[in-house]
Amino acid sequence: MPPLTAIPLPRKVDERWLGAHWPVRELAPPPQGSGLKPILGDDGPPLIGHTLDGMRFGLDFSLRRFGQFGPVSWMGVFGQRLVTLSGPEATQAALVNKDKAFSQEGWKFFIERFFERGLMLLDFGEHHLHRRIMQEAFTRDRLRGYVAQMGPALREGVAALPSGRPQLYWAFKQLTLDVATQVFMGMRSAADAERINRAFVAAVRAGTAVVRYPVPGGRWAAGLRGRRTLERYFGENLAAKRDADGDDLFSALCHAASEDGDRFSDADIVNHMIFLMMAAHDTTTITASAMAYYLAKHPEWQDRAREESLRLGDDLPDLDALESLETLDLVMKEALRLRAPVPSLARKTTKDTAVLGHYLPEGTMVAVSPTLNHYSPEHWTDPLRFDPERFGPDRREDKSHRFAWMPFGGGAHKCIGLQFGGLEVKALMHELLRAHRWSVPEDYVAKWDYVSLPVPADGLPARLAYR
Repeated sequence: MPPLTAIPLPRKVDERWLGAHWPVRELAPPPQGSGLKPILGDDGPPLIGHTLDGMRFGLDFSLRRFGQFGPVSWMGVFGQRLVTLSGPEATQAALVNKDKAFSQEGWKFFIERFFERGLMLLDFGEHHLHRRIMQEAFTRDRLRGYVAQMGPALREGVAALPSGRPQLYWAFKQLTLDVATQVFMGMRSAADAERINRAFVAAVRAGTAVVRYPVPGGRWAAGLRGRRTLERYFGENLAAKRDADGDDLFSALCHAASEDGDRFSDADIVNHMIFLMMAAHDTTTITASAMAYYLAKHPEWQDRAREESLRLGDDLPDLDALESLETLDLVMKEALRLRAPVPSLARKTTKDTAVLGHYLPEGTMVAVSPTLNHYSPEHWTDPLRFDPERFGPDRREDKSHRFAWMPFGGGAHKCIGLQFGGLEVKALMHELLRAHRWSVPEDYVAKWDYVSLPVPADGLPARLAYR
């Protein structure tokens, strides 16, 4: 964790840092006679721009920018200018993408070196083909099998959690890695689990490195090493998976085919497995951590969810049983609203276009912000408050706009594994509720680290006790 984003500073220093103002400029003049408005913004501090501001202040920084510039603005970050699209209407323009003006090229700047040709990085026809093949690995029958496989690992892992004050984020991360290794790879996480976990962490965090060059000891170099480790890990097991017909995701990708007979190459499978393993265990870890935090802060909801879980009895829950846990579903949706696991979606314009009457020239880097959509007072009642009932059948505030709630993205690139992820999180929390009670001090407020994906900076220490 970079020191500037981690070390505590006096409140006045943070307030002055966050409140700094920089000269406002136009991104580019609109074409004459177009009637379009220029996009306003600022470069921020020299060289690094607003890179560290976003990492340190996260949501507070985004809300301040939105208040200053509105839903379409630009800022200097990572040595270039980045347009931010915030709010459901601006988001819809980019993700529905009717005229194909927004490509996934934006992701390549951040993560291509570490998640090369993952599904999220592919565009248009190629993306559609790969998604059609991959969908065979996420059918409902496949999901039933995955749930059956993850249940024993989660029960065993939760039972082994130490009482006292463990850091729940890191405990969950190991659990989700165990599940990903077993369900995705068809093998138990063994002695090299820690090495693989570190490789994933390094690859994810490298995407937002300030120094984007393999300097020894730097995050970029660590990410490249992590990528090589993961390539070897999957490559060594590929031939065996091709020859067998297992019920794990790795095997499913090896044998998946579209209705036209298209299949993945060996390189495709390695690339997709690295990306899916990251997506599966990083985002589920963040979601479970956010749920644990809010359930600790709101014990009445923890008790309500536990009562529902206990009614299922002692059997490992199957897919239908997990889907019946309505309280956990409400809590999960609210946690995803408050702490979207992927707070920004990268795009790049393929041609001149416009969003909400603002001119975006070809080649513009773009960030779509689900986080700000989740805090829009026009679409959510008291958006800063934890209120799972807002997703209940009598309110359904998430239906106020197609893109008011979008923790899984939207449009053609909506997360293909969203059902799997939701089932895994509910299974983990179900086991935690059955086995433990947990709490945090009344005055404890989690600080979220936004260096890459939002994680609790202190690992989320909680007082854990057996029921």
